[in-house]
Amino acid sequence: MHSIPTARCIRPARAGLLQRLFAALSLYRQRQHLGRLDAHMLRDIGLTAEQARAEADLPIWHPPHHWVQRQP
Repeated sequence: MHSIPTARCIRPARAGLLQRLFAALSLYRQRQHLGRLDAHMLRDIGLTAEQARAEADLPIWHPPHHWVQRQP
C-alpha cells in the first residue's frame, strides 16, 4: 500500500515551490481582509482607507516591499 507524501518527503525544489505558493495564498487572504477593515480598525493600524484599498487591489504576483531583496 502506498502512503500519501508529506512535506518532508517532497524534494527540496518542490518544497520551495509549495512554500512560495502558500505564501502567495496567505498574502492574497491578508489583502482581502485588509480591504474589509472599517475606518476604526484602519486607524488602529495606522492606515488610511486609500492606503488599505491600494494594497488590497494589488495583484497576487506583486509582493510587498519587505519581501523583495535589494541588490547590493
